[in-house]
Amino acid sequence: MTGGLVLLGWFAYLWFSPVPVPYQYELVKEGDNKAFPELELDAWPDLQLKQYNVSVEGVDKPIAAFTLAQKGNTSPVLLDWKNNTHEVLHTLDWKLSELSAVATAISKHTSKDALILSWWDTSRQINLLTGRETLFTSHMNEPLVVPLDWAGQSGDIKAHESKFWQSSVSQQERDQFEQFTQALTATPEEGAAKLRALVGSPREAYIVVHTTDLYKLGLIYPDKLGVAYQNLPLTGNMHGMINQMKVQLKNNDFDTYTLQSITDSEIRVFFLSDAQSSETLLAQMLPFTEKDAPLELKALQLMYQSGSYWVFNIP
Repeated sequence: MTGGLVLLGWFAYLWFSPVPVPYQYELVKEGDNKAFPELELDAWPDLQLKQYNVSVEGVDKPIAAFTLAQKGNTSPVLLDWKNNTHEVLHTLDWKLSELSAVATAISKHTSKDALILSWWDTSRQINLLTGRETLFTSHMNEPLVVPLDWAGQSGDIKAHESKFWQSSVSQQERDQFEQFTQALTATPEEGAAKLRALVGSPREAYIVVHTTDLYKLGLIYPDKLGVAYQNLPLTGNMHGMINQMKVQLKNNDFDTYTLQSITDSEIRVFFLSDAQSSETLLAQMLPFTEKDAPLELKALQLMYQSGSYWVFNIP
């Protein structure tokens, strides 16, 4: 009987204990901005920074590296991400220098009581760097972006991420984020009205989008926004690169494309699958070939642009 009880207890432990996630975060370095001069964060001396490697058992080198930032006892914010593989994990890379420029512009050109709308991860970065109120403040993991081989562990990964980022998301914030993403897939006029409704008052408000929002929005609404992407090395043969993009458009019957600069030696091309995708608010806030420029958008007013970041006033 004792043996049976032991086995039963072990079974219960295995049943209720989460399966370890397929990756681990390893703290490499921590300190203030002076300990990370390569990040060029001199304008934010009060940040406490930690750098982590993302490791997978059986793989010799880290598959990714990231830096998080905190002020005081606030929850950590992902500030920099570098993926060392061809698989997408959690997020797509961005340039911290572009984010810093956007944050500086928002601090300089918006009132202190302005409200900022953007994807939840960008929202947390802007709130940290500018002190402006953002509609979203939690680390939401929406959508969860993991390699296909890890999809079966999505529940454990979400639990692990929530614990690591010290974030609990309210149902109200989830509902508001759903309304936000629906606005981005609507027509420009309808989407702008939905954004203003989210603001909830005539206060000064802005929306910040990044080119990688296309991919994340496409994962949530594949029937409304068809998105594909390809990373390409930057070479001196720009004419050949453009021809390669045109071939992709023709062979896959894509509608249009736009570019994101990842590093000085690599770019990412985002393709939209059809005309319906190109007519969404988010698509018209970004510069796509043979489409109207963001400056011509009537529903929102373009205020500032830095690399892949675009800032619009919500009228």
